Amino acid sequence: MFGRDEKVSQLRLTAVQYVLLGIFLLLAFGLWRLQVARSDYYSTLAEQNRIKQVPMLAPRGKILDREGRIIVDNYPSFSVLLLRDQNRNLDADADRIAAGLHMAPDELRARLKRMAAAPGYQPLFLEDDITPDELAFIESHRADLPELDIINVHHRLYPKNGFMAHVIGYVGQVSEDMLTQPQWELYSPGDIVGMSGVEQYYNDVLMGKNGSRQVLVNSRGKEVGTLSDVQAVPGKQLKLTIDLDLQIAAEEALEGRPGAIVAMDPRNGEILAIVSRPAFDPNAFAVKITRDEWNQLVTDPGKPLLNKAIQAQLAPGSVFKVIMATAGLQEGIAQDLIVSCGGGKNFYGRFFKCWIAGQHTTHGTVGISKAIYQSCDSYFYTLAEKLGIGRIAKWATLLGLGKKTGVDLPQEVTGVMPSEEWKIKNYKQKWYAGETISVGIGQGAVATTPIQLARAVGAVTSEGLLVRPHVAFPDQFPPGFKQVANYTDKVQIPLDSENWTIITDALAQVVSPMGTAPSARLVGIDFAGKTGSAQTISNDLKKRMGAEGKHFKDNGWFVGVTPRRNPEIVVAVLLEEGEHGYFAARAASQVIKAYVEKQRRAQTNIAKANASGSTQAEVAAVWHDGDAKQPDKLQAGHFNITADGTSKPVTSAPGMTAADKSARAGSLDATEAHDEMAKPESETPAPTLPTATDGSPQGQTRPVIKPPVPPVAPAAAAVTARHP
Repeated sequence: MFGRDEKVSQLRLTAVQYVLLGIFLLLAFGLWRLQVARSDYYSTLAEQNRIKQVPMLAPRGKILDREGRIIVDNYPSFSVLLLRDQNRNLDADADRIAAGLHMAPDELRARLKRMAAAPGYQPLFLEDDITPDELAFIESHRADLPELDIINVHHRLYPKNGFMAHVIGYVGQVSEDMLTQPQWELYSPGDIVGMSGVEQYYNDVLMGKNGSRQVLVNSRGKEVGTLSDVQAVPGKQLKLTIDLDLQIAAEEALEGRPGAIVAMDPRNGEILAIVSRPAFDPNAFAVKITRDEWNQLVTDPGKPLLNKAIQAQLAPGSVFKVIMATAGLQEGIAQDLIVSCGGGKNFYGRFFKCWIAGQHTTHGTVGISKAIYQSCDSYFYTLAEKLGIGRIAKWATLLGLGKKTGVDLPQEVTGVMPSEEWKIKNYKQKWYAGETISVGIGQGAVATTPIQLARAVGAVTSEGLLVRPHVAFPDQFPPGFKQVANYTDKVQIPLDSENWTIITDALAQVVSPMGTAPSARLVGIDFAGKTGSAQTISNDLKKRMGAEGKHFKDNGWFVGVTPRRNPEIVVAVLLEEGEHGYFAARAASQVIKAYVEKQRRAQTNIAKANASGSTQAEVAAVWHDGDAKQPDKLQAGHFNITADGTSKPVTSAPGMTAADKSARAGSLDATEAHDEMAKPESETPAPTLPTATDGSPQGQTRPVIKPPVPPVAPAAAAVTARHP
């Protein structure tokens, strides 16, 4: 029909109205949700897109020797972080990230899974000491992988070849598991702390205070400004009593053989050198150590992680005769004791051989002096019988055996000084008189450490002055610093001057043609000491083992001093399976020789400065022994350093030169690394480790590193003959 208008049905009109109303309601709800309900959440996200928190790691303090020469330093490098608060699907990016950082994707996902329960602001520490190609990957993917970031880190640089490894120790990251232990409760996951040696003992001194800075970033992750900057405070330097020249001489004297050397100033307890071999490389711990490398260290039969200078509890052998002589003279027994050595003596129905019987001869008539320098077992068997275990234990304990010395290194052991009370307490058995005979020659249940013997012999030759050994100067710490509270304490043990003279003169004869170590004699040097040889297993057990028993050779010992009375240095040497004490004596003589030559050079330089125009012979007259012969060159073997004045002087520990540090700064080119290290510590950026952890010990790349608990050597059985 023409002119008729088409009308929309009321139903359709109503439907359209409801749709429009629904749309407006949804928009209003969305606007309310954005601006009211979740305003804080989106405000935080927007702030995160604009502000980034950059941690700044405080570098640990350097470790120096007594003359200020560098032993441990730091080198700059980069570490990569995975930021977990970037609202990204990290699992989807895992393959690309793993490929760029040379990681296994499954490993990365596993670490992300372990971190899921941690707060989102805690980043995941992915890699330390990244390579230049890994750095380039991160820089080129900042736009599409904004969750990746890098920070500047100062990693530890330790000497080469395990030099001073047991004294220095190593560092590691604090894990979640470690935080349950009292000593780590004040730290955060990911903190770098000392795990052994002085790195652990003085961690609070060496460890600085972390800093941070807030920076503005654009949508592509590029920094465009800085909001705040809290600089990290570097750790303080630690000055050790170690003398690098003596340390090198001691390392070379040991020649890589298993054992230990301790050189100490018995006047004040300052340790001048300390060596334990085999050693480990602390640089392997400075960044990351693999599980396989760790397992290899802890299963090595040579026990490279064991600091044998303070943790090897072994029978001291004939070195113990110095303590026996002291006890015998002080108790008024040894002065008039004369023994006829026929290659051994009978005690309690058993024949105890003297070591000289192995050479088909005897010592003949023996007094106290001859008993010391010829190390007559028969004499000390007899002296032990007359003294009894009570008086032997009394003097041994007074001289520091059977208890810790208190040296400022962790995990020191106590050793064993047997007594009637000790046996009842530990074995619920009475002490038998026959056991005392073996104790008289440093066998049986006696077990000492090299540092205990150095301290004890140093006290005897210093007329009873017993000091506390230490490797750090106490005057560099604030008053009341608990670790060094008693370092200057000294104990005066009453020794009769006449007895002291008898013992020290006899010790000087040990390195004479009449003594047990004539090959260790040093011409023109007042050198004295005592050899020792101790079984690792009993003779009866060797016989039962047959050919296999021949592999258990005796340990060689020597403790020497110069000069013989009131010495300036005492050197204790342990050669595991070294067989004879005179081998250990030769090693000790090398250290003594290096010490004396250095003192002579110092005196010569003083004389030259005070007496211009004097001839070399005139200058040499200031040397205390009057020997005008020039010091021989002390070769330093694989360390390629000499300890005398005829070659380039020692300026730092092996591997601590600027070139070594530049070589380790893998993420920087040589020029950048050199410039970075040349800056004063106050000017060098000190980034902070994030408070992150890479998860539990299961499957982690870096296992928690803990120093092993030192094994306690079993007490040796009663012995027959021993080498001196």
